[in-house]
This record gives sequence, C-alpha cells and structure tokens, in this order.
Amino acid sequence: MRRRLAPLSALAAAVAAVPLITVTALGAPFPARIDLDGGWAPEGITAGAGTTAYVGSLATGGVARLNLRTGTVESDFIAGVTGKPAVGLDYEAGANRLWVAGGPGQEVRAYDASSGDLLETYAFTSGFVNDVVVTDEAAYATDSNIQQVLVMPLGDDGSLPSPDDSFTLPITGDFVYAAGFNANGIVAFGGWLIVPQSNTGELFAINPSTGASVQLLPEGSIPSADGLELVGSTLYVVVRGEDFTGVAVYRILGGTVAFLGQIESDNLDVPTTVAFADGRLWVANARFGTPVTPETEYWITRLPAR
Repeated sequence: MRRRLAPLSALAAAVAAVPLITVTALGAPFPARIDLDGGWAPEGITAGAGTTAYVGSLATGGVARLNLRTGTVESDFIAGVTGKPAVGLDYEAGANRLWVAGGPGQEVRAYDASSGDLLETYAFTSGFVNDVVVTDEAAYATDSNIQQVLVMPLGDDGSLPSPDDSFTLPITGDFVYAAGFNANGIVAFGGWLIVPQSNTGELFAINPSTGASVQLLPEGSIPSADGLELVGSTLYVVVRGEDFTGVAVYRILGGTVAFLGQIESDNLDVPTTVAFADGRLWVANARFGTPVTPETEYWITRLPAR
C-alpha cells in the first residue's frame, strides 16, 4: 500500500538526509526472550545507550532497566508510585534523560536515565497520556482521548522547561477523533510527528508547530496500531489485527509511505511497543486480557529487524 505525501514536501526532502536501516554485525548471542518480574504488566519500551533498554510497568508505575545482551533486569531502577502507571517511554540520548507518559495520571515525567532520579513532572488536563517522543525542540506526548498533542518545549540549551511552560496543541486537519482510543504511539521525522489512530487503523503526520494533520495511510491499514519505532526511514508499527499480530514495516521514501512486510513470532502475546537496539527489535508484551497477578508472566520478545 502506498500513499503519496504531496502536502509533506519537507518530509520527503528530509529522506535524502536520513540513512536506511543498517544491521550491525552480530556478536555474542542475545536472548530471544527477557523475562520480567511476575505481575510487571509492561506497556512501553525504549532503547537507551548501548544495549540498555527501559520498560515501564502499568501495574506499579515503575521502570525496569534491561541489559539486552545478557538479559539482566534491574526491576527497581525507578520505583513505582501508586496510581501513576508508566505507559509509553522515550530515551533522550543527548541529555541522557528518560521520559515517561503517565496514562490516566495525566502527566509526563522526566528522569535521569543513569540514576533514575525524577527531574520534573508535567501535569496536563488530558484524557490518557499514551506515548512520548523527544526532539531538539520539545518533548511531545499523545493524548488518546482528547484531540491534542501535549508539548514540553526544551530550552535553547536543551534544558528542561518549567512545568508552567508546557501546553496543549489542538490537532486539526485530517485527524479526527472518534469513540475509543485514538492517538497512540509517536515518532518524529522530517519536522513532523507521525502518529497512528488505533481505533480506525489510520496513520497521520502532525505539524508540531500548528497542530495541522495530514493522513498518510487510510482507514484499516494498521489495525489497533500501538507503538511506533523509526530507524532511518524505516517505520515499525506494532499492530493487533484479526489476521495479523506483530510488527508491520513501512518505508518513508521519495514522498511515499510504502508497506514492506510483516514480522511475527509465536513468542508475542498482545504486543504494544517496540524498540530498536543493536540491529534487533525488542517488543513489550502487555498481555491485555490476561489477569494481572503477582504470578502472571511478562516478557520482552526479540525479533529480527527485517
């Protein structure tokens, strides 16, 4: 499936400056599955420096730090807080910060990615803060229930803004919210924010300055889409459809969004988000529909990037 991005000339031009995905030479084997604590209930995952990754907990609000090469899990890296789940995550490499979307807690939290110390909390009037991405200009979060983007503008030197400087940006244009979960995952590319609409299976580009949106993929293209990961010009989308559950792969190239294929595994159980590290994909299995108990198993699944 292809959709030409005629209104997105800036995005098309940016492709020329972005390398295609490359896969590094394989060293020591990585585990195919990394088990988390019983009852962890993961939703968001993001790759940090080297082979480090971070996984949030819907059940406790804590964040675990993982060594993807060894499979070691540091579950108490960030302690949980009652009533403040950790949903989508993003690692800000330049500042070594970890950003966490708070879901129904209506906030975004910024942490030191080395120590786990809480640096700042940004509270919003929102529905469900689902996922977050950081650019040189700001951190942006999706709201699945209210038609808006949550914005936390960074200082010229990359410093964290005051909570008073954060604001909401209404979404206009092609992206129209309906009943259910709307905006979900988020990545930034070519000066645009790329966001799926879970309840309709569409994909949109949102102008982060104006909130104007343009449809990239039509209804039903990415059913129940959740997390996104962008590597060069390759876009990975976690989907949960009747015919396929796994990771759909697209290429943003020459002003088009082209479907490349699907990556699936028997080791996926209601996947939600995906991260890319050391030439591999790492998928969080939220296992929605399975009762969360202290004994419920949760894990991260490794997939090939192609």
